[in-house]
Amino acid sequence: MIMSSLPALIEQMQQPDFYPHPVVEPIQLMQTHISYVLLTGEFVYKIKKPVNFGFLNYSTLELRSQFCQEEIRLNQRGAAELYLEVVSITQKGDKYQLNGTVEVVEYAVKMRQFSQETLFSHLLEEAKITPELITELGLTIAQFHAKAATNEYISSFGKVAQVKAVVDDNYQYTEKYIGIAQSQSQYTETKAFTDNFFATNQELFASRIANGYIRECHGDLHLRNICLGSNNRILLFDCIEFNEEFRFADVMYDVAFVVMDLDAKKRRDLGNIFLNTYIEQTGDWSGIELLPLYLCRQAYVRAKVASFLLSDRTISDAEKQDATQTAANYYKLAWEYTQPQTGKLILMSGVSGSGKSTVAKQLAPQINAIHVRSDAVRKHLAVIPLTDKGGKDLYTPEMTDRTYGKLLDIGIRLANQGFKVILDAKYDRQALRSEVITQAQPHHIPIQIIHCTAPEEIIRERLKLRHGDISDATVDLLSSQLANAEPFTETEMVYVTDVDTIITQSLADESLS
Repeated sequence: MIMSSLPALIEQMQQPDFYPHPVVEPIQLMQTHISYVLLTGEFVYKIKKPVNFGFLNYSTLELRSQFCQEEIRLNQRGAAELYLEVVSITQKGDKYQLNGTVEVVEYAVKMRQFSQETLFSHLLEEAKITPELITELGLTIAQFHAKAATNEYISSFGKVAQVKAVVDDNYQYTEKYIGIAQSQSQYTETKAFTDNFFATNQELFASRIANGYIRECHGDLHLRNICLGSNNRILLFDCIEFNEEFRFADVMYDVAFVVMDLDAKKRRDLGNIFLNTYIEQTGDWSGIELLPLYLCRQAYVRAKVASFLLSDRTISDAEKQDATQTAANYYKLAWEYTQPQTGKLILMSGVSGSGKSTVAKQLAPQINAIHVRSDAVRKHLAVIPLTDKGGKDLYTPEMTDRTYGKLLDIGIRLANQGFKVILDAKYDRQALRSEVITQAQPHHIPIQIIHCTAPEEIIRERLKLRHGDISDATVDLLSSQLANAEPFTETEMVYVTDVDTIITQSLADESLS
């Protein structure tokens, strides 16, 4: 295929003498449906294409200047070391120049170049994303959202009508790809799911607005927009600057992008670790109720973006073939998120130090379960940092009742919506366990109780050595916990799986999963 010629500016920007600084030859050109990106060695220059897709409008020089400035402002929140400045490009005759003195004809975002090997997408391909690194990503994004701006105007973008309009736009823009990258039935069923979700979850959307979860988010937080910077610090870059509707969103909009991308790369286990880290850090368990919608939406957006390449005349046939397959995979994933799932409640049981949280943390990624720790719930209820040691007021009977009540509420709500949920607490009293069983039965929610045990001397040693954990349990509490633990009733025993945490080194055992 003969490629359409590139704009004269882009051809000149591929020449070393265009730049006032040394370059690494050959200068590499990368492009998307909205940008030309030139890699020169130390610096990167991004030129916005003069396109208007409706949801994105770079059609005038003034708009491109405005959005270049916005790109710098917004991305300095999560990747300040990468985003340097906006530079002007002038033209004299047929010659273009950076920061010239004649009429400005274009603008570029100047960035510091980094190795593509530091992208999370590349690290994943090389099997270099560890549970520890993905945990750090969960903490990083939790901190990013905690600092993100919110106000009445931003919150208005969380209204059902606003969110639905953005989702529906995706369907409008992708109708022409039915029969090419997705089937008619996939399109119809996916749209029916989102229509129904909006119709039946009005109160949920209202509560998200009321509780301040609509913020100035990243908007495009997939793995190719996350990298390691200096000192291996996680950087979040290339956020959405061109459309407020994509950026002013529920925080779960960003979270779902990461989870979806890991799902698409067949690493649902890492997505689960990321999600549980983020949710535990923020205490935003209600946000999980939005996940099916936003997972579907984000997969569909990636499909849409890939589909747009099919209409780009500068893209080769081979690239279009790849784009068709990529789009098809994402359309299929979006549809899969709409399919009903069977929920389940798993209660961890055992004294402090018996290995409950360790077992739960191993099990959750294997079965894609939401892991809810009582220690985190308790501290979020008290509005204290998870890493702070709680005082006596955190462990009164009243606070314990509130904690177990919240655990039950989270568990029932999420399991009833098709999530597997691990409630990680001592559950050492018959009354606490029976309440879960009683509440679950009318909803036909399957229940399992995993009872963790270990020799007392081992438990004591674990508690003595414990550090860096959100639990405040100490070894001096063990004797009273052992004395007050109530045995399982005959009714409860049908749900119980005993796990010796000394013997059990792996949770591949079918009895747990």
